[in-house]
Amino acid sequence: MSLDNDIDLAGHSSWQVPTYEVPLWSGRRHAWCVIIPVINEGERIRNLLARMSALHVSSLADIIIVDGGSKDGSLTLAALQQEGVAGLLLKTGPGKLSAQLRCAYAFALEKGYEGLVTIDGNDKDDPEAIPRFIEALKEGVDFVQASRFISGGIAENTPASRDFAIRYIHAPFLSMASGFKWTDTTQGFRAYSRRMLLDPRVAPFRDVFSTYELLAYLSARVPRLGYRCVELATSRKYPKGQVPTKISAFRGNLAVMTVLLKACVGVYNP
Repeated sequence: MSLDNDIDLAGHSSWQVPTYEVPLWSGRRHAWCVIIPVINEGERIRNLLARMSALHVSSLADIIIVDGGSKDGSLTLAALQQEGVAGLLLKTGPGKLSAQLRCAYAFALEKGYEGLVTIDGNDKDDPEAIPRFIEALKEGVDFVQASRFISGGIAENTPASRDFAIRYIHAPFLSMASGFKWTDTTQGFRAYSRRMLLDPRVAPFRDVFSTYELLAYLSARVPRLGYRCVELATSRKYPKGQVPTKISAFRGNLAVMTVLLKACVGVYNP
């Protein structure tokens, strides 16, 4: 039985959300959803969905994929439905990761979800943690951050340069800016509450969030507003050999550092 019923949200008209299409939507069945941003993930997204299916994630939360414009044929509707995917959004407007997330988060809020989990579609993260993320949301946590670096976490084959940057630059800077002790701030494996995303002091639906800005911004901003934040131990494993990533070696890393500094000094604050 579908619970799907669009919610009339106050302030919705001022949201800046990229245009998107909805090729697949079977309706809301749970209070929670799992959002998976992808672009040309190929076998990786198929592997992740198979792992989630084996864990019966769709019995706890609706699975929604938000595609940035894949051309690899990895998202056939029949295959997605077979793995229990409830929705597929296709971003047609400009922007990259943060733009994809704005599409999916706006969609989720309009459909009435109480909270959402985001996990990358590149199959680096172990989806076994998803039920624990949902349980934290049920207990009143507003921001759950996955961490491979806290007790119980697993970091496998993480490139040395990335490990150093996260541990000694990215996480410490955002910890100082937010007043909360973060350890793994570049992770896209997170969960957010509905009330936090709808807070006008957070205001995530703005065009300034196009690439990686939204992740750093929320890590810096949300704890400062008094919301309840936690890190949960997770497993993040990179494959041996060439690392699958959308961040280029020099230009991409420079952009990430620029975003980090802007988030820390409040440039993105509404």
